[in-house]
Amino acid sequence: MRSVFPFSAIVGQDELRLALLAAAVDPTLGGVLVLGDRGTGKSTAVRALAALLPAMKVIVGCRYHCDPAMPGQWCEECRARPAKPRPKSAELPVPVVDLPLGATEDRVLGALNLEQALSAGVRAFEPGLLAQANRGFLYVDEVNLLEDHLVDLLIDVAASGVNVVEREGLSVRHPARFVLVGSGNPEEGELRPQLLDRFGLSVEIRTPQDIAQRIQIVRRRDDFERDPAGFVAHWQPQELALRKQILAGRKRLPKVRVDDAALEWSSRLCMRAGTDGLRGELTMVRAARALAAFQGHSKVGRAELLQVAPAALRHRLRRDPLDEGGSALRIERAVAELDAEDAAAGGKRA
Repeated sequence: MRSVFPFSAIVGQDELRLALLAAAVDPTLGGVLVLGDRGTGKSTAVRALAALLPAMKVIVGCRYHCDPAMPGQWCEECRARPAKPRPKSAELPVPVVDLPLGATEDRVLGALNLEQALSAGVRAFEPGLLAQANRGFLYVDEVNLLEDHLVDLLIDVAASGVNVVEREGLSVRHPARFVLVGSGNPEEGELRPQLLDRFGLSVEIRTPQDIAQRIQIVRRRDDFERDPAGFVAHWQPQELALRKQILAGRKRLPKVRVDDAALEWSSRLCMRAGTDGLRGELTMVRAARALAAFQGHSKVGRAELLQVAPAALRHRLRRDPLDEGGSALRIERAVAELDAEDAAAGGKRA
């Protein structure tokens, strides 16, 4: 089995790692969009996180990785199984499925199994990439270059968590709940607004300009490629500790409180920054809750909201042709304006 670069060994890219960890604690956040320079470790970070996560329990023989503990989310095949005996379970690594830019609809959605149809005369469904990605990660590199018909498919499935295939005499529904991760270079084209809004968090990656950090990145990557097994073994203690922290965060997540003060501050920030709709503040609150759970806190505070605000809001800001500042700068400016308002009012409100 090919070794994967350890997540704990990644140097820099703090916002990307923070967003991925939040998505690991709460996979319902809506995925992560990573925009920036080539060769900055975007795909490395995604695969590293998937390898870090504990193996998932699946029903033996299920083609969609159904969770034996979640019968309400089972596929049609698992629902049709006899109630007794209980289905056997096994453990599988969390899948990371690549969606190529040139993939056909049949490859993505699934289609008729021609081999069985021709040899046995049986209409059997051959699952596609969405089925393989269920309960894992669907990774789309150069997502801004994805063809429109595939964009439409992703929007529908990401919203419903269910893939519906009705063609060639087949009628199949199966779960397709995954963390959608897209990466790309914004200079090569923009995403359609409908798909952009489906990403819960958006982070910007730039080539490091600090000499010491660049040297550290190159040294670690070189050490890994020369001795993958030894490098992975060296970072194993940190990986295990991080895995335990993620698992503890998942258990703590339902108990983390978000009080009215935090909700008010997030709404004021979204209004001040000029975001479209309410999805921005909803995502910001949920991401802050996931971060608080990961860090061992029982309540969402202003610190957690500040950490996730750029990633939750930057891709939802209304365009202002008179404002040449970047999205991160606009959010920082909005925060500073809120602080000034609170100070003038005699204290912070959140």
